[in-house]
Amino acid sequence: MLRVASEIKIGFQHGRQARSEIARGIKFYEDLFVTSNELSWPEACEFAEKFLPILQREYPDYLTEMKVGAEVPFTSILALNVRTEILGVLSDGCTALSWKQGSTSILAQNWDWQEEQKENLVLLHIKQSGKPNIEMVTEAGMIGKIGLNAAGVGVCLNAIRARGVDFGKLPCHLALRTCLDSSSREEAVAALHRAGVAGACHILVADPTGGSGLECSSADVIEVPMSPEGLVLHTNHFVLEHPGVEERIQMKDTKARLTHVSNLAKAAYAGLESIQKLLEDEDGYPTAINRQRTKDSSVATLFSIVMDLEARFASVRLGRPSSAAQSLMLQPTVENDE
Repeated sequence: MLRVASEIKIGFQHGRQARSEIARGIKFYEDLFVTSNELSWPEACEFAEKFLPILQREYPDYLTEMKVGAEVPFTSILALNVRTEILGVLSDGCTALSWKQGSTSILAQNWDWQEEQKENLVLLHIKQSGKPNIEMVTEAGMIGKIGLNAAGVGVCLNAIRARGVDFGKLPCHLALRTCLDSSSREEAVAALHRAGVAGACHILVADPTGGSGLECSSADVIEVPMSPEGLVLHTNHFVLEHPGVEERIQMKDTKARLTHVSNLAKAAYAGLESIQKLLEDEDGYPTAINRQRTKDSSVATLFSIVMDLEARFASVRLGRPSSAAQSLMLQPTVENDE
């Protein structure tokens, strides 16, 4: 658990306490880059270094946080944090939703990825000065992913497969951290419109006022607004037009999952137990909302998270939610330790 205030201390504690997980994660992505992209680890690190100018100029705190603690080269940590842009051609199977209903604001998703990376997930409790405290589930070594902050801002992620990387924009996982460093949904959305996002993904950011879907590509950031029912639903394909962007849908079940989660929402309500049940759904098994690996793919649901942003807490179930290995509660505090 990271309960420290400066970027240097956060990075040091992250690197020290998750040293084994970081080392395994580097090996996992080293192998994956070779098999999926025919890219060696030194070549991946060289690719990652192309983001240094924008990060040095606009986000030096993120670099500081990445530079210490793990006893591995800084460029290896940088490569982990831009792994979405390096991979490019791979997608996962995540299903995400936000729902504003009355005084309740729920943000939730199943995070699906290759099962080999499950052992390298870590829970970060970050206390920081001048920005909201954060609790998130992430891959070891990566400073931004899925969770919420003490201001009631939460963020989720859907991978999308589309061509193009812009090294002058913010990498996907650092865009997630930017959302978690924000004091409101409005601030987070404005920050990503201003910075741009380097490659394709969908970032779902929400707070007690509701949710905003941000479909990102190297060329644009386009907002998916709440429906009249207060819902934003997303899977692994663009639902809006992105002129000039070449999308290559990899997850054949993505459109069926989006239709199905839309139908399930009609019989649900914006509450913790109702959304947890929705995320356990196995229609279309094994490539369901609650995903199981198949003989052709090791992608499965690695964790399920439901956040109540008005109450500022989240319930996390590790593994497939219908057979979770462990349950955790996230509840970032407001006070800071200097």
